[in-house]
Amino acid sequence: MAITKGKGKGTAAFAVLAAADLYATAKSPRGPARAAKPFLMPALAAHARDAAQPARPPAALLAGLACATAGDTALLWDRHQRALLTGMAAFLGTQLSYTAGMTARLGAVRGLRARPKRALAAFAAWGAANAVLAPTLERRLRLPVAGYSLALTAMGAAALGVGGKVATGAVAFIASDALIGLQAAGHEFPSQEVLIMAGYLLGQYLITEGWLERAPS
Repeated sequence: MAITKGKGKGTAAFAVLAAADLYATAKSPRGPARAAKPFLMPALAAHARDAAQPARPPAALLAGLACATAGDTALLWDRHQRALLTGMAAFLGTQLSYTAGMTARLGAVRGLRARPKRALAAFAAWGAANAVLAPTLERRLRLPVAGYSLALTAMGAAALGVGGKVATGAVAFIASDALIGLQAAGHEFPSQEVLIMAGYLLGQYLITEGWLERAPS
């Protein structure tokens, strides 16, 4: 039996914070104007806790959102390598938590067994993207980016096995991180920061909503 969702204060808080952060991103991608950013994932976590009552919210989902909060904060102030690597380490925790939860609780393995080409396509895309981007990255970043993107791809493959909003959210999350990868490789274009954040917020919201719909109560 799925958790019955409650569209309450947590969702409203997330919507307000997301709108404020997207506006701030358009004006100033980093710095004090982005003060709402560290509170985005806690608002989603609060929504998950409210929706799960009287049951406990999915532990893997909350762990992933907590790691994402650390990653959001690490990437808030600058784009230097240390901040990027710290952010990747935090978001690695998000990807591992999500993958574990999807495989253990949401039937990802069963879904991929029924449609194995989805996983093959995801990992083929990972290999192609790294082959193209790796030569344009600084040598110090190549291995961390390859490792993180592999974990991200595994999460995406698991989400495709789950399907529905979880899969759509994972695709949006991956697209957002792909834009960050292009940015790290020196490929930038107007409104890139806004698109990165919009894809990330949409991805996290859909993953959370889809997870809550499917999680046992």
